[in-house]
Amino acid sequence: MVKIGDVELGEFPLLLAPMEDVSDPPFRALCKQQGCDMMYTEFISVEGLIRDAHKSVQKLDYERPIGIQIFGAKEDSMRRAAEIVEEANPEVLDINFGCPVKKVVCKGAGAGILQDIDEMVRLTKIIVESTNKPVTVKTRLGWDESTKYIVEAAERLQDIGIKAISIHGRTRKQMYKGEADWTLIGKIKENPRMHIPVFGNGDIDSGKKALEYKNRYGVDGIMIGRASIGYPWIFREVKHYLATGEELPLPTVKERVTAAKKHLEFSLEWKGEKLGVLEMRRHYTNYFRGFKNIKHYRSKLVSSMVPEEIFATLDEIERVYSGYEFVV
Repeated sequence: MVKIGDVELGEFPLLLAPMEDVSDPPFRALCKQQGCDMMYTEFISVEGLIRDAHKSVQKLDYERPIGIQIFGAKEDSMRRAAEIVEEANPEVLDINFGCPVKKVVCKGAGAGILQDIDEMVRLTKIIVESTNKPVTVKTRLGWDESTKYIVEAAERLQDIGIKAISIHGRTRKQMYKGEADWTLIGKIKENPRMHIPVFGNGDIDSGKKALEYKNRYGVDGIMIGRASIGYPWIFREVKHYLATGEELPLPTVKERVTAAKKHLEFSLEWKGEKLGVLEMRRHYTNYFRGFKNIKHYRSKLVSSMVPEEIFATLDEIERVYSGYEFVV
Protein backbone atom coordinates (compact mmCIF):
# COMPACT_ATOMS: atom_id res chain seq x y z
CA MET A 1 0.00 0.00 0.00
CA VAL A 2 1.44 3.36 -1.06
CA LYS A 3 0.85 6.10 1.50
CA ILE A 4 1.58 9.81 1.62
CA GLY A 5 1.63 10.42 5.33
CA ASP A 6 -1.58 8.72 6.45
CA VAL A 7 -3.25 9.03 3.03
CA GLU A 8 -3.65 5.57 1.49
CA LEU A 9 -3.54 5.53 -2.32
CA GLY A 10 -3.56 1.84 -3.25
CA GLU A 11 -0.84 -0.50 -4.47
CA PHE A 12 0.30 1.50 -7.50
CA PRO A 13 -1.48 4.85 -7.64
CA LEU A 14 -2.06 6.98 -10.71
CA LEU A 15 -1.89 10.71 -10.07
CA LEU A 16 -3.22 13.60 -12.13
CA ALA A 17 -0.45 16.12 -12.70
CA PRO A 18 -1.03 19.77 -11.84
CA MET A 19 -1.50 21.64 -15.12
CA GLU A 20 -2.34 25.32 -15.32
CA ASP A 21 -5.83 25.94 -16.73
CA VAL A 22 -6.26 22.17 -17.24
CA SER A 23 -6.44 20.31 -13.92
CA ASP A 24 -9.34 22.39 -12.63
CA PRO A 25 -12.37 20.98 -10.75
CA PRO A 26 -14.35 20.11 -13.92
CA PHE A 27 -11.48 18.09 -15.34
CA ARG A 28 -10.48 16.56 -12.01
CA ALA A 29 -14.01 15.25 -11.55
CA LEU A 30 -13.84 13.42 -14.90
CA CYS A 31 -10.43 11.95 -14.10
CA LYS A 32 -11.65 10.79 -10.71
CA GLN A 33 -14.55 8.98 -12.40
CA GLN A 34 -12.08 7.20 -14.67
CA GLY A 35 -9.91 5.86 -11.85
CA CYS A 36 -7.41 8.58 -10.95
CA ASP A 37 -6.22 7.86 -7.40
CA MET A 38 -5.06 11.34 -6.45
CA MET A 39 -5.34 14.72 -8.06
CA TYR A 40 -3.39 17.93 -7.77
CA THR A 41 -4.74 21.42 -8.30
CA GLU A 42 -3.37 23.80 -10.86
CA PHE A 43 -0.44 25.49 -9.18
CA ILE A 44 -1.40 28.45 -7.03
CA SER A 45 0.78 31.52 -6.60
CA VAL A 46 1.54 32.07 -2.93
CA GLU A 47 1.47 35.82 -3.56
CA GLY A 48 -2.02 35.43 -5.01
CA LEU A 49 -3.17 33.35 -2.07
CA ILE A 50 -2.01 35.74 0.60
CA ARG A 51 -3.66 38.63 -1.28
CA ASP A 52 -6.82 36.51 -1.42
CA ALA A 53 -6.83 36.80 -5.22
CA HIS A 54 -10.12 35.49 -6.60
CA LYS A 55 -8.61 33.14 -9.17
CA SER A 56 -6.16 31.63 -6.69
CA VAL A 57 -8.78 31.06 -4.03
CA GLN A 58 -11.12 29.53 -6.63
CA LYS A 59 -8.56 26.81 -7.23
CA LEU A 60 -9.06 25.59 -3.67
CA ASP A 61 -12.33 23.89 -4.71
CA TYR A 62 -11.55 20.21 -5.13
CA GLU A 63 -12.30 16.54 -5.45
CA ARG A 64 -10.70 14.18 -2.94
CA PRO A 65 -8.08 12.99 -2.34
CA ILE A 66 -6.39 16.21 -3.41
CA GLY A 67 -3.03 17.88 -3.18
CA ILE A 68 -3.07 21.67 -3.33
CA GLN A 69 0.05 22.82 -5.15
CA ILE A 70 1.68 26.17 -4.43
CA PHE A 71 4.64 27.97 -5.96
CA GLY A 72 6.70 30.92 -4.83
CA ALA A 73 10.16 32.01 -3.78
CA LYS A 74 9.67 34.32 -0.80
CA GLU A 75 9.98 32.79 2.65
CA ASP A 76 7.25 34.79 4.42
CA SER A 77 4.79 34.32 1.57
CA MET A 78 5.41 30.57 1.41
CA ARG A 79 4.83 30.24 5.14
CA ARG A 80 1.59 32.23 5.05
CA ALA A 81 0.35 30.32 2.00
CA ALA A 82 0.96 27.04 3.80
CA GLU A 83 -1.24 28.26 6.64
CA ILE A 84 -4.03 29.21 4.21
CA VAL A 85 -3.82 25.86 2.44
CA GLU A 86 -4.02 24.03 5.75
CA GLU A 87 -7.26 25.88 6.50
CA ALA A 88 -8.65 24.53 3.19
CA ASN A 89 -7.91 21.04 4.56
CA PRO A 90 -6.59 19.10 1.55
CA GLU A 91 -4.98 15.71 2.04
CA VAL A 92 -1.59 17.01 0.87
CA LEU A 93 0.27 20.27 0.32
CA ASP A 94 2.53 20.11 -2.74
CA ILE A 95 5.33 22.49 -3.67
CA ASN A 96 5.95 23.24 -7.33
CA PHE A 97 9.67 23.16 -8.08
CA GLY A 98 9.16 22.05 -11.67
CA CYS A 99 7.17 24.59 -13.69
CA PRO A 100 9.45 25.70 -16.56
CA VAL A 101 7.41 28.73 -17.69
CA LYS A 102 9.47 31.90 -17.92
CA LYS A 103 7.10 34.10 -15.89
CA VAL A 104 7.43 31.68 -12.96
CA VAL A 105 11.12 30.84 -13.35
CA CYS A 106 12.25 34.47 -13.56
CA LYS A 107 10.94 34.98 -10.02
CA GLY A 108 13.10 32.12 -8.72
CA ALA A 109 10.02 29.94 -8.32
CA GLY A 110 9.03 26.68 -10.01
CA ALA A 111 11.98 25.14 -11.86
CA GLY A 112 13.92 28.36 -11.27
CA ILE A 113 14.96 27.07 -7.87
CA LEU A 114 16.77 24.12 -9.48
CA GLN A 115 19.70 26.50 -9.89
CA ASP A 116 20.05 26.60 -6.10
CA ILE A 117 19.40 23.25 -4.39
CA ASP A 118 20.34 24.66 -0.97
CA GLU A 119 17.56 27.25 -1.32
CA MET A 120 15.17 24.57 -2.53
CA VAL A 121 15.82 22.55 0.63
CA ARG A 122 15.64 25.63 2.88
CA LEU A 123 12.25 26.76 1.52
CA THR A 124 10.87 23.25 1.70
CA LYS A 125 11.89 22.96 5.34
CA ILE A 126 10.01 26.17 6.08
CA ILE A 127 6.84 24.74 4.51
CA VAL A 128 7.19 21.42 6.33
CA GLU A 129 7.50 23.26 9.63
CA SER A 130 4.54 25.55 8.82
CA THR A 131 1.86 22.89 8.35
CA ASN A 132 0.53 19.69 9.84
CA LYS A 133 -0.34 18.44 6.36
CA PRO A 134 1.91 15.99 4.52
CA VAL A 135 4.19 18.01 2.23
CA THR A 136 5.20 16.68 -1.18
CA VAL A 137 7.37 18.10 -3.95
CA LYS A 138 6.96 18.10 -7.74
CA THR A 139 10.18 18.85 -9.60
CA ARG A 140 12.44 18.05 -12.57
CA LEU A 141 15.81 16.41 -13.11
CA GLY A 142 17.66 19.72 -12.93
CA TRP A 143 18.05 23.10 -14.60
CA ASP A 144 20.01 21.74 -17.58
CA GLU A 145 22.19 18.78 -18.57
CA SER A 146 25.03 19.93 -16.32
CA THR A 147 22.90 20.37 -13.18
CA LYS A 148 20.99 17.10 -12.79
CA TYR A 149 21.22 16.98 -8.99
CA ILE A 150 17.88 15.29 -8.43
CA VAL A 151 19.25 12.14 -6.76
CA GLU A 152 20.98 14.20 -4.07
CA ALA A 153 18.11 16.70 -3.86
CA ALA A 154 15.49 13.98 -3.35
CA GLU A 155 17.40 12.53 -0.42
CA ARG A 156 17.92 15.93 1.18
CA LEU A 157 14.23 16.79 0.76
CA GLN A 158 13.22 13.51 2.35
CA ASP A 159 15.56 14.20 5.27
CA ILE A 160 13.84 17.50 6.08
CA GLY A 161 10.41 15.92 6.10
CA ILE A 162 8.63 15.66 2.74
CA LYS A 163 6.36 12.62 2.42
CA ALA A 164 6.60 11.96 -1.34
CA ILE A 165 8.28 13.31 -4.46
CA SER A 166 7.11 13.43 -8.08
CA ILE A 167 9.77 13.88 -10.74
CA HIS A 168 9.32 14.92 -14.36
CA GLY A 169 12.02 13.27 -16.44
CA ARG A 170 13.22 16.42 -18.18
CA THR A 171 15.34 19.44 -17.27
CA ARG A 172 13.97 22.95 -17.24
CA LYS A 173 15.97 23.74 -20.37
CA GLN A 174 14.20 20.93 -22.22
CA MET A 175 10.77 22.33 -21.33
CA TYR A 176 8.55 19.58 -22.85
CA LYS A 177 10.79 18.74 -25.81
CA GLY A 178 12.52 15.46 -26.51
CA GLU A 179 11.90 12.22 -24.67
CA ALA A 180 11.57 12.12 -20.89
CA ASP A 181 14.53 10.34 -19.26
CA TRP A 182 13.52 8.29 -16.21
CA THR A 183 17.03 6.94 -15.54
CA LEU A 184 17.70 9.20 -12.57
CA ILE A 185 14.21 8.57 -11.22
CA GLY A 186 15.17 4.90 -11.14
CA LYS A 187 18.43 5.75 -9.35
CA ILE A 188 16.47 7.55 -6.64
CA LYS A 189 14.45 4.36 -6.09
CA GLU A 190 17.70 2.37 -5.93
CA ASN A 191 19.02 4.59 -3.14
CA PRO A 192 18.73 2.44 0.02
CA ARG A 193 18.19 5.57 2.15
CA MET A 194 15.01 6.54 0.31
CA HIS A 195 11.79 5.39 1.95
CA ILE A 196 9.17 7.90 0.77
CA PRO A 197 7.07 7.22 -2.35
CA VAL A 198 8.69 8.26 -5.63
CA PHE A 199 6.35 9.00 -8.54
CA GLY A 200 7.55 9.21 -12.14
CA ASN A 201 6.15 11.71 -14.63
CA GLY A 202 6.70 12.31 -18.31
CA ASP A 203 5.50 10.72 -21.57
CA ILE A 204 3.23 8.03 -20.08
CA ASP A 205 0.45 7.74 -22.65
CA SER A 206 -0.56 4.06 -22.55
CA GLY A 207 -0.95 1.11 -20.24
CA LYS A 208 1.87 -0.71 -22.01
CA LYS A 209 4.32 2.12 -21.40
CA ALA A 210 3.16 2.50 -17.80
CA LEU A 211 3.87 -1.18 -17.11
CA GLU A 212 7.24 -1.01 -18.86
CA TYR A 213 8.34 2.02 -16.81
CA LYS A 214 6.94 0.58 -13.57
CA ASN A 215 9.04 -2.55 -14.03
CA ARG A 216 12.15 -0.81 -15.38
CA TYR A 217 12.41 2.03 -12.87
CA GLY A 218 10.64 0.64 -9.80
CA VAL A 219 8.56 3.76 -9.12
CA ASP A 220 5.77 3.67 -6.54
CA GLY A 221 3.23 5.19 -8.90
CA ILE A 222 2.89 7.31 -12.00
CA MET A 223 1.80 10.90 -12.49
CA ILE A 224 0.03 11.54 -15.79
CA GLY A 225 -0.21 14.98 -17.34
CA ARG A 226 -0.55 15.85 -21.02
CA ALA A 227 -1.87 12.41 -22.04
CA SER A 228 -4.96 13.06 -19.92
CA ILE A 229 -5.92 16.36 -21.59
CA GLY A 230 -9.25 15.69 -23.27
CA TYR A 231 -8.73 12.01 -22.54
CA PRO A 232 -9.55 11.13 -18.90
CA TRP A 233 -9.90 7.48 -19.98
CA ILE A 234 -6.11 7.17 -19.82
CA PHE A 235 -6.46 6.36 -16.11
CA ARG A 236 -8.84 3.44 -16.59
CA GLU A 237 -6.82 2.18 -19.55
CA VAL A 238 -3.56 2.17 -17.60
CA LYS A 239 -5.16 0.52 -14.58
CA HIS A 240 -6.72 -2.18 -16.72
CA TYR A 241 -3.46 -2.92 -18.51
CA LEU A 242 -1.50 -3.06 -15.26
CA ALA A 243 -4.04 -5.55 -13.87
CA THR A 244 -4.55 -7.74 -16.94
CA GLY A 245 -1.88 -7.00 -19.56
CA GLU A 246 -4.69 -6.30 -22.01
CA GLU A 247 -5.77 -3.10 -23.71
CA LEU A 248 -9.31 -1.83 -23.28
CA PRO A 249 -11.38 -0.89 -26.32
CA LEU A 250 -11.14 2.81 -27.10
CA PRO A 251 -13.99 4.93 -25.70
CA THR A 252 -16.98 5.03 -28.01
CA VAL A 253 -18.25 8.10 -29.81
CA LYS A 254 -21.10 8.34 -27.33
CA GLU A 255 -18.70 8.13 -24.37
CA ARG A 256 -16.52 10.86 -25.83
CA VAL A 257 -19.39 13.20 -26.60
CA THR A 258 -21.00 12.59 -23.21
CA ALA A 259 -17.71 13.34 -21.44
CA ALA A 260 -17.16 16.49 -23.50
CA LYS A 261 -20.67 17.69 -22.65
CA LYS A 262 -20.24 17.01 -18.94
CA HIS A 263 -16.91 18.76 -18.98
CA LEU A 264 -18.37 21.80 -20.73
CA GLU A 265 -21.38 21.92 -18.40
CA PHE A 266 -19.17 21.83 -15.32
CA SER A 267 -16.76 24.35 -16.84
CA LEU A 268 -19.59 26.81 -17.53
CA GLU A 269 -20.98 26.34 -14.04
CA TRP A 270 -17.64 26.78 -12.34
CA LYS A 271 -16.03 29.50 -14.46
CA GLY A 272 -18.86 31.36 -16.10
CA GLU A 273 -19.72 31.46 -19.79
CA LYS A 274 -16.74 33.23 -21.34
CA LEU A 275 -13.92 31.52 -19.46
CA GLY A 276 -15.80 28.25 -19.37
CA VAL A 277 -15.98 28.20 -23.18
CA LEU A 278 -12.41 29.39 -23.76
CA GLU A 279 -10.68 27.01 -21.37
CA MET A 280 -12.50 23.98 -22.80
CA ARG A 281 -10.97 24.49 -26.23
CA ARG A 282 -7.67 22.77 -25.47
CA HIS A 283 -9.54 19.55 -24.69
CA TYR A 284 -11.54 19.03 -27.88
CA THR A 285 -8.64 17.81 -30.04
CA ASN A 286 -8.04 14.86 -27.73
CA TYR A 287 -11.70 14.13 -27.10
CA PHE A 288 -12.06 13.48 -30.81
CA ARG A 289 -8.59 12.30 -31.75
CA GLY A 290 -8.68 9.59 -34.41
CA PHE A 291 -11.94 10.80 -35.96
CA LYS A 292 -11.57 10.95 -39.73
CA ASN A 293 -12.46 14.33 -41.29
CA ILE A 294 -13.12 15.89 -37.87
CA LYS A 295 -11.41 19.20 -38.70
CA HIS A 296 -14.65 20.94 -39.71
CA TYR A 297 -16.38 20.09 -36.43
CA ARG A 298 -13.32 20.83 -34.31
CA SER A 299 -13.12 24.25 -35.94
CA LYS A 300 -16.72 24.91 -34.95
CA LEU A 301 -16.05 23.79 -31.38
CA VAL A 302 -13.10 26.14 -30.91
CA SER A 303 -14.51 29.18 -32.73
CA SER A 304 -17.93 29.56 -31.14
CA MET A 305 -18.46 31.53 -27.93
CA VAL A 306 -22.11 30.42 -27.64
CA PRO A 307 -22.60 27.35 -25.41
CA GLU A 308 -25.80 26.30 -27.20
CA GLU A 309 -23.93 26.20 -30.51
CA ILE A 310 -21.16 24.10 -29.00
CA PHE A 311 -23.62 21.60 -27.51
CA ALA A 312 -25.36 21.42 -30.89
CA THR A 313 -22.04 20.67 -32.60
CA LEU A 314 -21.35 17.92 -30.07
CA ASP A 315 -24.77 16.42 -30.79
CA GLU A 316 -23.98 16.57 -34.50
CA ILE A 317 -20.66 14.78 -33.97
CA GLU A 318 -22.44 11.99 -32.10
CA ARG A 319 -25.02 11.67 -34.88
CA VAL A 320 -22.57 11.78 -37.80
CA TYR A 321 -20.01 9.43 -36.26
CA SER A 322 -22.39 6.94 -34.66
CA GLY A 323 -20.89 3.48 -35.08
CA TYR A 324 -17.59 4.95 -36.22
CA GLU A 325 -14.53 2.66 -36.32
CA PHE A 326 -11.50 4.49 -34.94
CA VAL A 327 -8.24 4.68 -36.83
CA VAL A 328 -5.50 5.15 -34.22
